[in-house]
Amino acid sequence: MTMAKDAEQGAERAPPVWRRCANNVVAAVTLLVRPPRVRPAKRWLLPTQHLVIVAVVAVALFLAVMILCDAAVSSAAGKLPRWLISAFDAITDYGKSGWFLWPLGLLFLALAALPPVLPRAGQMVVAALMVRVGFLFLAIGVPGLFVTIVKRLIGRARPFVSGSADPYVFSPFIWRADYASLPSGHATTAFSVLVAFGVLWPRARPVLLIYALLIAASRVVVTAHYPTDVAAGALVGTVGALLVRRYFALRRLGFSIGPDGVPHTYPGPSWRRIKSVGRGLMAS
Repeated sequence: MTMAKDAEQGAERAPPVWRRCANNVVAAVTLLVRPPRVRPAKRWLLPTQHLVIVAVVAVALFLAVMILCDAAVSSAAGKLPRWLISAFDAITDYGKSGWFLWPLGLLFLALAALPPVLPRAGQMVVAALMVRVGFLFLAIGVPGLFVTIVKRLIGRARPFVSGSADPYVFSPFIWRADYASLPSGHATTAFSVLVAFGVLWPRARPVLLIYALLIAASRVVVTAHYPTDVAAGALVGTVGALLVRRYFALRRLGFSIGPDGVPHTYPGPSWRRIKSVGRGLMAS
């Protein structure tokens, strides 16, 4: 009788699921915004003069491709066989960020809502999983959010919006979907997925690269973007995911960073430990 009463009192003292989830999310955000724990001895960026040279070369290449390729490639894409366009039209939908952000966000909340019944080793496994899921969410979501805003400020018209494949049609700040071509949001998502998942699971990189290239190509084939839109999206997705990784590494969250400024991935929990945590939760 006493044991049953103690159990009931313990259940009453335990916070409800939503409060436990909220507390753990707040704790995770607190860790995320804490000051860097590491200050590499060497700079991770190129010297300023080298950065200027790289930027000038990149802009020159972008303009060259825009002048020489954008209109020609988009016009040729519009003449491809109908069956090929339909195939890529089915593929391109998988470049939407929602395919990744919704599952990752829900998984993060589910981990945050787990009851505190595990031993310390099990709690560490859950914490490591939360860090990895949080990294994936931000590495995909941050570049995507950046592109969602910037592309509407730039206001580049999509192919054939003006009646032809004219890559020089711009209406800045118009905030319309048909004038949101540069950069490609799908390409941004695909290449941020390539980098984010690739740094955690290097063996999956070949498959991830095929996925990213297919999504990028699909945006041109379905005439939703010019080649330079896709290239810009790929660049933003890649650099954005790498910057998020560096942010985590400076705070020793899932990654470490060496004296040379190069981030390294911490080993993740093994499937054996994850299964052990699952059995512990089922038994509780």
